[in-house]
Amino acid sequence: MEVRRVVLRPGETYAVRLTGRGARGYVWTWRVTGDADVVSVAPGPRPASPGAAPGAAVELSYVVRARPPGGGRARIRFAQVRPPYPDEAPYDEYVLDVEVTPGEVTPGGGVTPGSGGAG
Repeated sequence: MEVRRVVLRPGETYAVRLTGRGARGYVWTWRVTGDADVVSVAPGPRPASPGAAPGAAVELSYVVRARPPGGGRARIRFAQVRPPYPDEAPYDEYVLDVEVTPGEVTPGGGVTPGSGGAG
């Protein structure tokens, strides 16, 4: 399991890229703990995979956005699971610890490159 720490200002975003295994029935889920209201998480654009073989692992992206007014810490735990088997341990996990500094909203909130656990 990979753990990464980032510091964002309100309005800034951070891109998380994780390896998908949808053909094997796995999906990425996430849970926010701590000061959950200082961040939001949403699926991001799907990177192009030209020439990928059917059933091949693909890269998925998720966008973490720091929300105003900031001034908190959240932990986002991504887990790659198979929904039909809720008691099964995750195939892979990725944890992102986010500190959102207090302050003004960053116009446009630029994307900070990120990478996730490929497993």
